[in-house]
Amino acid sequence: VQLQASGGGLVQAGGSLRLSCAFSGRTSGNIALGWFRQAPGKGHDFVAAVRRSGHTYYADSVRGRFVLSRDNAKNTVYLQMNSLKPEDTAMYYCAADNSLILSDIRRYEAYDYWGQGTLVTVSS
Repeated sequence: VQLQASGGGLVQAGGSLRLSCAFSGRTSGNIALGWFRQAPGKGHDFVAAVRRSGHTYYADSVRGRFVLSRDNAKNTVYLQMNSLKPEDTAMYYCAADNSLILSDIRRYEAYDYWGQGTLVTVSS
């Protein structure tokens, strides 16, 4: 599975950005896609994920501000990020897995496929 992330950039606090992740290759009908982020000097934190069914999951820190959607026809997921805060500044990575179980949806180690990161910088 190949993943291509895009949409990062520099935005002022309170602004919005939309990240995209296009996926291709050998995908199963149960493929799950997630977003993680890594701030400088920190580990990968779960942001959001969506299952083939369309069910979405969010980290507490972004719930109510970020919206994850999935376009199966275009093999693309979108992360709409609103009310951005300086603490949202990080490299954002999309990830995929063909056989993810629900209990692993927030686990960085559980995803088999990763795209390149896209940098989001939120200025205060």
